[in-house]
Amino acid sequence: MSSQPIKLNDYFSPETFQRMKAFADQQETPFVMIDTATIARAYDELENGFPFAKVFYAVKANPAAELIDLLRDKGSNFDIASIYELDKVMGRGVGPERISYGNTIKKARDIRYFYDKGVRLFATDSEPDLRNIAKAAPGSKVYVRILTEGATTADWPLSRKFGCQTDMAMDLLILARDLGLVPYGISFHVGSQQRDIGAWDAAIAKVKVIFERLKEEDGIELKMINMGGGFPANYITKTNDLATYSREITRFLKEDFGDELPEIILEPGRSLIANAGILVSEVVLVSRKSRTAVERWVFTDVGKFGGLIETMDEAIKFPIHTEKNGEMEEVVIAGPTCDSADIMYENYKYGLPLNLASGDRMYWLSTGAYTTSYSAVEFNGFPPLKSYYL
Repeated sequence: MSSQPIKLNDYFSPETFQRMKAFADQQETPFVMIDTATIARAYDELENGFPFAKVFYAVKANPAAELIDLLRDKGSNFDIASIYELDKVMGRGVGPERISYGNTIKKARDIRYFYDKGVRLFATDSEPDLRNIAKAAPGSKVYVRILTEGATTADWPLSRKFGCQTDMAMDLLILARDLGLVPYGISFHVGSQQRDIGAWDAAIAKVKVIFERLKEEDGIELKMINMGGGFPANYITKTNDLATYSREITRFLKEDFGDELPEIILEPGRSLIANAGILVSEVVLVSRKSRTAVERWVFTDVGKFGGLIETMDEAIKFPIHTEKNGEMEEVVIAGPTCDSADIMYENYKYGLPLNLASGDRMYWLSTGAYTTSYSAVEFNGFPPLKSYYL
């Protein structure tokens, strides 16, 4: 249970929080505000930790033009999931050579759209998709996504829907060559908010086997490993720092591939921008369900449909700060919509101050990623989550 008040210094410097709070005091809830300086520092830290890698920002995490511009100017590449993201990113002056079409589920006409825009790097994990790429984007580089085992240690698993088994991956890369494509590499994703660094070790070992077998048996020499994302943000459950991740993952790579590493791609989303965000909501109502009920229900003006969908199954546990002090009590935290699924935390017992009341503000920390992009357009008439970039 999160029974102790959140220590703000664990998430923001006092100066940064006070600056953001001063801005927040002038705004009507709910909204999320993003500190762009925090993102710039996170990008620099990632580059310093992996100086040999290319960064492809996962635009789906937060597609704001302000962030695209910031990361464009920092030298980032971009992992794109749709033609809509493509248009937005290229509309901000990003060239096609800095773009990867990382979605393995795509229409043939969308592949052609990317190809006509100049994109030449495509992900795949199935034969029908690969054949679509061969027809719509002839001669392009393809990388195959493999399945990995990280579901039990990632807070937001990404298994089953994406990727294929090792033997199929090799079949696809051979077929890619035969179809006139360039069999370029392998990708994997160990799960978002992955706390077990060893998950990368197992995945890299799988990739090494594919590299060796294709070269020895089929004369195909792969050039690239796309390690996806998975690096953590600073939520309630603590993780190792990025320096520890980079040190260990670099060791795994060199143990398997030596000092002459293939091209390495990283696709961070959460780890770059989550820590920069504070979502501000207002308490609508505090109630109990019976005269003898122990638990209070805290209803706030943002919920699963307003940007907090990652609380589904209580997977991501956001730190919550309030300005009230005093005795703490277990609560259930729910959103404002008339949908019974709109409960953020019920099993994991958050502690909030006993004197919390309607009109008080709740500050949801580490909410820069997957909040605005998950926000519903008009469920119950509520508008999309407002966002500000400071």
